[in-house]
Amino acid sequence: MTAAVFFGCAFIAFGPALALYVFTIATDPLRIIFLIVGAFFWLISLLVSSLVWFVARTVAGNRDGPIETYLLIFGVLISVLIQEIFRFAYYKLLKKANEGLKTINPDEPGPSMRLLAYVSGLGFGIMSGVFSFVNTLSDSLGPGTVGIHGDSPFFFLYSAFMTLVIILLHVFWGIIFFDGCEKKNWYPLLAVILTHLLVSALTFLNPQYEISLVLAYMIMPLMGTWAFFVAGGSRRSLKRYLLCQDKDFLLYSQRSR
Repeated sequence: MTAAVFFGCAFIAFGPALALYVFTIATDPLRIIFLIVGAFFWLISLLVSSLVWFVARTVAGNRDGPIETYLLIFGVLISVLIQEIFRFAYYKLLKKANEGLKTINPDEPGPSMRLLAYVSGLGFGIMSGVFSFVNTLSDSLGPGTVGIHGDSPFFFLYSAFMTLVIILLHVFWGIIFFDGCEKKNWYPLLAVILTHLLVSALTFLNPQYEISLVLAYMIMPLMGTWAFFVAGGSRRSLKRYLLCQDKDFLLYSQRSR
């Protein structure tokens, strides 16, 4: 039973991300490199957040009580802000790299920023999902029974679905964030930061998993729809794809800009 829970939760959490990687990234070595670098940038943001958390805990003197709650809120706020700062830093790096590729080989069109936004967002999401879920996933192998002391028996399922929504949201956030940077429109950046904070803050509602999970999955389609139209999608293109009149993925039809 533990093996079934392990593989089931693993495929729920990482199955869609794995499919996106196989069908849209694995065929292009350059995209793989950008994905790995994006994941590395998220790792650096985690390191910086950990250092800030360590300093805050040291200053607070490791005291329990209300100060613990305030520290958790502070940690979530700082962690989200640092992640978005590193997302912006990665955008600047990709912008420079794209310009460099065009200079070296002007006849060969470089990857579009929309494509790079998708790849970097997936890199952020995969690494975020791995670090947030891998320890929980390893515990699902046992020994022990979830919920035997009155806790929710659906803890592993909740964690898997929450990891999935975070991975997909990072993809959508990356697309929207990069588009805002390209157009020098700061409202999408603010929306990304605020929704990121909101989704992260929903975890404070636990163990009321049904509330936090439902709210997170209400935010996801909104951000996904926004990212779809930002990436160049339209009602017509979506209709043609759903009717199998155009089997090309949107990402493959993007030209460098």
